[in-house]
Amino acid sequence: MSARSQPAPTTRSSTEGPAVDPAFDRALPAAVTARIGAARFSLWFQGHARFVSLGSEVVVVARNESCRDWLEHTFGGAVRAAVVEVCGTPTPVKWVVDAETFADPAGPGLRAPEPEGPAQPQPSPPVRANKLPATPLPNAPRPAGRGSPPAPPQVDLFGDPVHPPKPKTKRPDPEAEALARPPASQRTGRRWKTLAEFVVGPCNRVAHASAASVVEEPGQGANPLVVHGPVGTGKTHLLEGIFVGLRRAPDGRPCYVTAEEFTTRFVQASRLGKMSAFRRQFRECSALLLDNLNFLATKRATQEEFLHTFDALIADGRQVVVTTDCHPRLADELMPELVDRLLGGAVWSLLPPDPETRLEILRKKATGGHPGVPDGVLKYVAASLRGNVRELEGAVNGIRHYAKVTGRPVDQALVREALGDLLRHAVRVVTVPDVDGAVCAVLRLAAGTLQSKARSWAVSHPRMVAIYLCRKHTAATYGEISKHFGAKTHSTAVAAEKKVRGWLDRDEGVAIGDRDWRAKELVDRVERELQR
Repeated sequence: MSARSQPAPTTRSSTEGPAVDPAFDRALPAAVTARIGAARFSLWFQGHARFVSLGSEVVVVARNESCRDWLEHTFGGAVRAAVVEVCGTPTPVKWVVDAETFADPAGPGLRAPEPEGPAQPQPSPPVRANKLPATPLPNAPRPAGRGSPPAPPQVDLFGDPVHPPKPKTKRPDPEAEALARPPASQRTGRRWKTLAEFVVGPCNRVAHASAASVVEEPGQGANPLVVHGPVGTGKTHLLEGIFVGLRRAPDGRPCYVTAEEFTTRFVQASRLGKMSAFRRQFRECSALLLDNLNFLATKRATQEEFLHTFDALIADGRQVVVTTDCHPRLADELMPELVDRLLGGAVWSLLPPDPETRLEILRKKATGGHPGVPDGVLKYVAASLRGNVRELEGAVNGIRHYAKVTGRPVDQALVREALGDLLRHAVRVVTVPDVDGAVCAVLRLAAGTLQSKARSWAVSHPRMVAIYLCRKHTAATYGEISKHFGAKTHSTAVAAEKKVRGWLDRDEGVAIGDRDWRAKELVDRVERELQR
């Protein structure tokens, strides 16, 4: 068979559409994207135009005239440069309109432009006066009346209908809602303790009297009122009692908040830009009661905000009451400005309960419960335990529960069984001479060594440890402790307690003679000696 008689290669007719070159379909869009950017290509080309290679030319098929005119005018140069890069030679680029191409998302009806010629004349598409379709304004007035024509549909840049977006429901911001609510302690159903329930004794009489005066005349007496002491001595009880008393006033709007919650609300307000609401909440109250001030020790920004709140309230004559675990002078982490303002009011300490107060606390905790606890048993517990109020309350609960389980009457034998571990680890009632003797016994020092004037580490360090333990385990004042150890002023005892606190917090070593002790280990050894 001759070459002339061989059949010609099959080609697709123009009505079927040109053959698609997958490599070209990937290369040309990538080249255009590299020139105009992925965001602009996705916005203006995807869904609006497609590229078709006819060998001798490249056709850009747009879905309508507005789309074609806009793309050719804006991106014509970038498309021509991309075609040269992909084809390797200058290739003509033709821009046409074919709406049917975009009727099917897969594009099966993609057609190339019909070849020009007299056999198949194609009428020229009408030219629009305005290239971009008019889009009515969202708030444009519509004609009223029954026979009024419907408003024209909204269309996008290329003439396609635009469906109005669904209104977005604003999601509630949990942090903003939390900030808008009152402090947690005022919105919960907690049972507040009153000053009438507070057991008064030599260890807390002055602090209780100051709290009562605040309720009677808020802002007129000691302002601020600072109550400090170890855990379980009644600081929070006094603060709650003040809150209950001030809330009963007709115009009373006291604010009770812990330092931890104050910090949380401050951080939330800073993050959300709600500082004005935060300040209004805490500066427009009739009295501010802040529990556990030492929580702000390492939070400089929160301390500054509390300082400004403090100044605003004091300037308006409103009451401020704070509680902390130590004297403000011993809190190294608090700002000097804040410490100075706290010292401008009244600073009272709460000491661990003495034997008489412990007995009264036990009697109050044992009242009304079942089974009843005889007064002789309560006296035995008061003499055996030297813990705080929570420990005493736990002892009463433990005795009652053990009696119910065993079915035995409450007596001293039952108490020894029920509180065996607690009694073994309890530190007996001690005095300043007891602590002095225990320190000398552990370190093997001669009696009277800690009262000497020696300033060497072998004497000064044990003396500081003894002063710290006297403050922890006795009801002696700074003056009484200083007098026992031969110091002229109570500032010596204050400095010694502060020094030992630092050792314990940092877990440092203490040089005593030719031996180095861990501060915690030394304190534990002395406390065990006190239990004997």
